Amino acid sequence: MTTTAQLFEAYIKCPTKCFLKGRGEVGTGNAYADWIQAQNALYRSEGTERTTRGNKGECINGSSEVVKAKSAQWCLAVDFIARVDNMESTIDLVERLPSQVGGGPAQFIPIRFIHRDKLSRGDRLLLAFDAMVLSGTFGRDVGFGRIIYGEEYVTHEVRTSLLTNEVRELARKVGALVFANSPPDLVLNRHCPECEFQTQCRKKAIEADDLSLLSGMTANERASHRSKGIFTVTQLSYTFRPRKTPKRAKNPGKPRYMALQALAIRENTVYVHGRLQLPNSQTQVYLDIEGLPSSESYYLIGALVVSGGGEIFHSFWADQKSDEPAIFVQLIEAIRDLPDLQIFHYGKYEHVALLRMKARLPERLHPTIDALLQRATNVLTVLHPHVYFPTYSNSLKDIGHFLGFERGQENATGLQCIGRVGPRNVTASLSQNRT
Repeated sequence: MTTTAQLFEAYIKCPTKCFLKGRGEVGTGNAYADWIQAQNALYRSEGTERTTRGNKGECINGSSEVVKAKSAQWCLAVDFIARVDNMESTIDLVERLPSQVGGGPAQFIPIRFIHRDKLSRGDRLLLAFDAMVLSGTFGRDVGFGRIIYGEEYVTHEVRTSLLTNEVRELARKVGALVFANSPPDLVLNRHCPECEFQTQCRKKAIEADDLSLLSGMTANERASHRSKGIFTVTQLSYTFRPRKTPKRAKNPGKPRYMALQALAIRENTVYVHGRLQLPNSQTQVYLDIEGLPSSESYYLIGALVVSGGGEIFHSFWADQKSDEPAIFVQLIEAIRDLPDLQIFHYGKYEHVALLRMKARLPERLHPTIDALLQRATNVLTVLHPHVYFPTYSNSLKDIGHFLGFERGQENATGLQCIGRVGPRNVTASLSQNRT
């Protein structure tokens, strides 16, 4: 079987995904994965049109034969299909630069389009794979390539020659995997939410009670447990032993005990380990900011204000990036004068967003933002070392589901879930379970 760029990219993200694609299997569907694919296709189309629009040289397409491509005086090749041995890659663009020396060989540069505003090592490795296959196709060294990415179509040059050995080894592993009779060990990872095979892989993992279901467990921890004969979440749950903090410890650590997490899941019980402390106040604001991490943009701010037994919900929308400062100003004006204010958010995303937007807001608002940040509490930092819900992760979605809150049941941002695990309700929620 041919090792294609699609299989190579899949292997970088997940060997299981590579194996399934190599077998021609089709995923059960994933709305986010479909959206990512559509964004990539649109960005590639627009990027190609922008690049070729002002080019005065001849452009060919991927259907051109290699022999013709070698001899023709073309400048750009669109969707160029490069093949060598058992490897193949359809490259978004290939630029041909004539030699500066008369009669010398031309130089070929692979170009890929990435719609995200941040590049990963996987993006660079994929470009290096293009370069390696292109080099074999033309029998010439291809030492660097270009990635055009982000909303501003920024060009980033990559020294692909430095990645050749790593790419060659990865390509060998891909080839061995697609010819294997059995799939690799199933391991859920960070790529799962944007994978079309997410549903079936998670179902198999649950059936096997696999340790990778525990999202907080690292690969090294899984390997350590397996070396001791512990392969399932249920097996792990029987290994927990309560530990006391040494009396002389000046700065005791607050680790997350995966065995206690497994025990909570097995017994469908919430456990509290240690002393749980959350700040109390007259007014609580449960803050949730939605955005696109890849472009560092924000389109929605939700704030649930709880004071004096009443609740007020605010939502601020940004239709485009230029509207972002305005919605943060609206948030500040809505909450800055509240008495005895305490802000609660889940995860560090909101804290980072406020810090990042501070530079784009008027200086007169900077002291107010600093004051709000001082009164902000990341609920996850309190839950992580102390509270063990019977869930596979500490994501707001999983905990909200356990507490009986489905998305859309309360509001679009899930702020009621944050409120449920805030200081008003965390005691009531836990008192119904063993602690």
